[in-house]
Amino acid sequence: MQLPKTLLLLGLAPAVLSTALSKRQGTTITVDLARAFQTMDGFGASEAFQRAVTMQRLSETEQRRFLDLMFSRETGAGLSILRNGIGSSPDMRDDHMVSIQPANPGGPNAEPKYVWDGSDNGQLWVSKEAVHTYGLTTIYANAWSAPGYMKTNGNDANGGSLCGVSGANCASGDWKQAYADYLVQYIKYYQAENITITHLGFLNEPDLSTSYASMQSSGAQAADFIRVLRPTLDAANLTDVKINCCDTMGYQVMNNFLGQMRSVESMLGVITGHSYTSSPSSPLSTDLKTWMTEAGDNEGAWTAAWFQRGGPGEGLTWANNIHTAITNGGVSAYLYWIGAQDRPSNTNSKMIRVANGKVEPSKRLWAMANWSRFVRPGALRVGASGGQGVRTSAFVNVDGALAVQVINGGGEQSVTIKVSGGDFSATEAAGWVTDETRDCSEIAASVGADGSVSGTVPGRSMVTFVLRQAAVDVGDA
Repeated sequence: MQLPKTLLLLGLAPAVLSTALSKRQGTTITVDLARAFQTMDGFGASEAFQRAVTMQRLSETEQRRFLDLMFSRETGAGLSILRNGIGSSPDMRDDHMVSIQPANPGGPNAEPKYVWDGSDNGQLWVSKEAVHTYGLTTIYANAWSAPGYMKTNGNDANGGSLCGVSGANCASGDWKQAYADYLVQYIKYYQAENITITHLGFLNEPDLSTSYASMQSSGAQAADFIRVLRPTLDAANLTDVKINCCDTMGYQVMNNFLGQMRSVESMLGVITGHSYTSSPSSPLSTDLKTWMTEAGDNEGAWTAAWFQRGGPGEGLTWANNIHTAITNGGVSAYLYWIGAQDRPSNTNSKMIRVANGKVEPSKRLWAMANWSRFVRPGALRVGASGGQGVRTSAFVNVDGALAVQVINGGGEQSVTIKVSGGDFSATEAAGWVTDETRDCSEIAASVGADGSVSGTVPGRSMVTFVLRQAAVDVGDA
């Protein structure tokens, strides 16, 4: 190939010329609408363990900034799932989540003594804002433990099992029905506040015993309780509430649980797991939807960086983590652990840090934004291939918009997106980039005469291209 005269006149070194030519050649990404995969439910985070309380104590200006960063599709991550913690503790000391029935009512068959404080550890405030201000429709209420008096160890912390499941006999009796009633009452309190809980979980990391709220369970024991919980929800006219199970510490651990839960699989809505001891690198052995419901860098020091050395807390790392979970693991939802907190913890367990009363987002939040803003609930993942040196994925949203993600770990590239396998032909397009200096910022993309889309993907960045086609005028009916 003859070198362009302008480059020769500049006297550029051969390596620079090679780079310039490489960028000019570009790369092609093919989206195949005929290849359909999972339907997405969304992306989210939690404000459990009183993190919501501390956010509520911020100034009104910083409160709104926190909420915008979490839920706004224009200025934040546009999260579409909120995971609330169902309290089990008798008080709110430290970061305990107080229970709606703090004291033993007198046994599993006694008249319940529920208490509603109109706050739910600050989570009701966040829920109302998320639903009524930002339009969020999916709330996952998840219990870390049953109250201590319902368990073998008499404490909502330090493991222990629910009294009445197989192998867990207690002098106080069988608490399965009482626990199911307890969870139903929690949902009813939210209903009374005009908030709909869509998904319910009764376990969190049942393969771990910790010094905070925790309850251990096997898959067989979980099945024992599901046989009680599903009919209890149905009898309360909560037939639309989906049961999630079981939020295991490692995502692949859920395969072991599923092997013991086949008899109740039809009663479940979503299979859930965390990514601490194993990640969603391959699909779970179920036909149900699967969610990755908790991930975070709990060990590394706080960093707001996009890329430094490819460390576990950097934004580009998390963009790739989400990509792997969706494309290799087949998950329909991806949730980070904590959205925001002002606790003194200096780890990356949260996406937003609050220091001296001011909200500071990390690039992990903006990595999430490049997914959540544009891959909306109900989006269908379709085939995406090609693109040398980049990772790609594509989704058809309910409104017909096609979102194409390009993660680039190398140098700047020009890309061309072509769509096959359907009658989609783009008439307008734009891109949104996150890198070291930009936070899901809009960049230009052009539409060719053939409906293909071209744009630039900067080095070490994630760009989401959104392609739209003009509405078809079918004339008067």
